[in-house]
Amino acid sequence: MADKIATRQAYGEILQVLGEEYENLVVLDADLSGSTKTGEFRKVFPERFFNFGIAEQNMYAQAAGLALSGKIVCASTFAMFATGRAFEIIRNSIGYTGANVKICATHAGITVGEDGASHQTFEDIALMRTIPGMTVINPSDAVSAKKLIRQAVAMDGPCYVRLGRAAVPVYYKEEDEIVLGKANQIRDGKDLTIIASGIMVSDAAQAAQRLAEEGIDARVIDIHTIKPIDEEIIIKAASETGAIVTAEEHGIIGGLGDAVAQVVVKNCPVKMAMVGQKDCFGESGKPDDLRAKYGMTAEDIVAAAKSLV
Repeated sequence: MADKIATRQAYGEILQVLGEEYENLVVLDADLSGSTKTGEFRKVFPERFFNFGIAEQNMYAQAAGLALSGKIVCASTFAMFATGRAFEIIRNSIGYTGANVKICATHAGITVGEDGASHQTFEDIALMRTIPGMTVINPSDAVSAKKLIRQAVAMDGPCYVRLGRAAVPVYYKEEDEIVLGKANQIRDGKDLTIIASGIMVSDAAQAAQRLAEEGIDARVIDIHTIKPIDEEIIIKAASETGAIVTAEEHGIIGGLGDAVAQVVVKNCPVKMAMVGQKDCFGESGKPDDLRAKYGMTAEDIVAAAKSLV
């Protein structure tokens, strides 16, 4: 693993590149362009950047209108404000119409850190999964974020992209193939499978290494596309390893764990454990301290794996 880069930073960088490639790409923000990094796009394409102030519902309604008029729209704010405050607008104006809007929401999960419980959203993936036709993406690092955002912009239709505040390890190499809707197996194993998403992918890899030192052979899969989910790789893992641990920086209710369980229970029931935010709110603190307190670390994945084998 190389340097640490926040996925929101990768978003800002790829927006500049895509702005050159797509003349009809417009970017919207709700007075947070410094934090979401959409300000990087504004520097190069000020005539295609629109700041709506603290009016998220209006921004996503306008995003739908622009998209239905032929634009590709990336509309950003914090995940709590996008999926929480503007859910009805996203559902009815973007989801229902199939508008070509990419909801690129930053500052998701416990690693928002000091901003505290009001800003730490653990419900966003669950909410976006319920909207018919909505693609849901959760990149694990800067490389996968850029590759997946490029594909999201190229596809036609609504998409939710989950991005983080904190710098996280760059796990993938530039030459690695990352395809929207197709999970990546990053380590083979026969005793159980760890299925992770977002920033928990690097923790899953660390956990697998620690388990190997104790004689437990763990397969590791990065499911970066939560919807549509790669059912084939999940069924294969369940049938070949007989146990699955899911790991996510999201609530275990409605997130990756539930999405994987739905596939497993219908096709190949096996023992499962879920690592993620339990049924509780977070609090203000340093991101690493909070991940440890609320059970979202490599150590927690190791413990969950040992409970199954």
